[in-house]
Amino acid sequence: MVAIVTFLYSNIMPLIGSTVHTKRLKLCDHGRICLTTFAYSCLVSVIYHIVFMIWMIPNVASWTDFLYSVLVCVVTLSILFWNGIINVYLFSVQLGIKHRVIGILCGLIPIANLFALGKIVKVVKDEVVTEESKYLLNESRKDKEICRTKYPILFVHGVFFRDFKNFNYWGRIPKELEKNGCKVYYGNHQSALSVKDSAKELAERIRNIVAETNCKKVNIIAHSKGGLDVRYAIAKENIGEMVASLTTINTPHKGCEFADYLLTKVPKSIQNKIATTYNTSLRQLGDKNPDFMASVNDLTASGVKAINEDIGEEHLDNIYCQSFGSILNKATSGKFPLNLSYHLVKYFDGKNDGLVSIKSFPWGENYTLLTVKGNRGISHGDMIDLNRENIKGFDVREFYVQLVSDLKNRNL
Repeated sequence: MVAIVTFLYSNIMPLIGSTVHTKRLKLCDHGRICLTTFAYSCLVSVIYHIVFMIWMIPNVASWTDFLYSVLVCVVTLSILFWNGIINVYLFSVQLGIKHRVIGILCGLIPIANLFALGKIVKVVKDEVVTEESKYLLNESRKDKEICRTKYPILFVHGVFFRDFKNFNYWGRIPKELEKNGCKVYYGNHQSALSVKDSAKELAERIRNIVAETNCKKVNIIAHSKGGLDVRYAIAKENIGEMVASLTTINTPHKGCEFADYLLTKVPKSIQNKIATTYNTSLRQLGDKNPDFMASVNDLTASGVKAINEDIGEEHLDNIYCQSFGSILNKATSGKFPLNLSYHLVKYFDGKNDGLVSIKSFPWGENYTLLTVKGNRGISHGDMIDLNRENIKGFDVREFYVQLVSDLKNRNL
C-alpha cells in the first residue's frame, strides 16, 4: 500500500494543477517532487516494516509476506528515486557540476547521502521558484516592452573570450532583454588584441551595424577590457556620432597593478610559451591574429595609463556614459580561478571582483558599485552571468533589464 500511494502521488500529482509554465521547469519540478516523495516514503516504509516485523515475529509463516512487501517497496522507491534524479540531473541548470558530483560521491554513504539529497532538492526547488517568478514577471510586462530602446544594444565582450554562437559570453542576459523588447547585437571582435587593434575591429563593426540597419546609433554595454576598447574606438576611430551611450561593466579604467607585478616576475620564456599556446588555440576557434601579450600589457596599470594619455581629453558631450563595478566579499565565494586571483589582486590593488579592484571601476557620469550581503559578493564573471547562477540578493538578468530600461527612459 505504501508503495502504491507513493508511486501515484509522485507521478500524477505533479501533472494536476501545476503552475509551472515551461517544459524544462516542469521536468525539474517533477524530479524534485519525486525525490521529496522518495525521502518521506523511505521513512514511512522503514517505520511500517519495523512495526510489521515486530507484529509477525510469533507467526513464522508471515515472513513471506514481509519479504514480498520489502521487495515491492524497494523496487517502487528505486523507480521513484531514479525518475527524480534523472530529471533534475538532466534539466536543472542551478545544480551545476559541484552538486551533481557531490550527489554521486555521497550516493552510497549513509547519512551523507541524505544531506546531499536534501541539498539537491533545495537547489532545484529554488530554481523552479525563481525561474517561474521571472516567467510571470516577463509575461506581466510583455506588452510594455520596457527594453525597446531607441537605438539597439551592442554587447562588447572582454579579453580572452569570443562571441561564440553556442556559448553566449553574456549568459542568459541577452534573451532576457529580448523578451522585453530589446534588439541585441554583438561586437564579434577577436578575443585577444591590443586595445588599439580591438578598437579598430569594433569601430568597423559599429559602422556595419549602422549602415545595414539604418539605426544611426548604438547603445554599447562593454565588459572588462571591452570598455577600454570602446573608449579608444570613440576617441581615435571617429565613431562618436554613432554611439548613443556607453556603459562599462567591471572595466579596469586604471588598469591592474598585479598584472605589472606578474609581468616582472614571470620569465619571458614562460610568457612567450603561454602566449604561443593561447594564440595557436584561439586561431583554431576563429581568431585571425590573436595577440595574447599585447592584450595583457594593455591591462596593466602602466599600460592603461598610457592608453588614457593617448586618448587624452575625451569628448563625450553627446554620449551618455556610466560605469558599474562589483566586489567579492570573500575569496572563496568566487569561482575558480577568481577565488585564487582575488588574494593577489587584493594585495596590490585592494578590494576587488577577483580581477579588477574597485578603485579602477569608476568612469563616466554615473558610477555604481554592486555587492550582496554576506560572504559571497559578486565576481567579475557574475556580472556577465558567466556561470548561469542565481545569486541570492542579485538578479543579474533583472539588473540588465533595468539598466536597458533606464536607457529607454532617457530616449536612447
